[in-house]
Amino acid sequence: QVQLVESGGGLVQAGGSLRLSCAASGRTFSSNAMGWFRQAPGKEREFVAAIAWSGGRTYYADSVKGRFTISRDNAKNSVYLQMNSLKPEDTAVYYCAASSGWTIVTQTREYDYWGQGTQVTVSS
Repeated sequence: QVQLVESGGGLVQAGGSLRLSCAASGRTFSSNAMGWFRQAPGKEREFVAAIAWSGGRTYYADSVKGRFTISRDNAKNSVYLQMNSLKPEDTAVYYCAASSGWTIVTQTREYDYWGQGTQVTVSS
């Protein structure tokens, strides 16, 4: 059974930092692109960041560029999201996802596996 399990969410003040982790089990994703998405109450799930299979290429939503960093450790079958300079508008449930391909994609329909999400709340 394939599982993606996120951790590291929580409550933080504006300007603070959090590091999200996503651990995969049930199969290896070392040949797959991985991504992070988020969903705020009443809004659609939106793309945040993605990383290619090797970790050599990354891509970010404009809203997080320069503040968030995605990385991966294929030996640990894990992906991470370092979030700095957090803003109240970053408040959302954050989801880890695995694509079936190796290249970066940004649409939710292009990801086959999803975690259950972790809540990030940024207070002003």
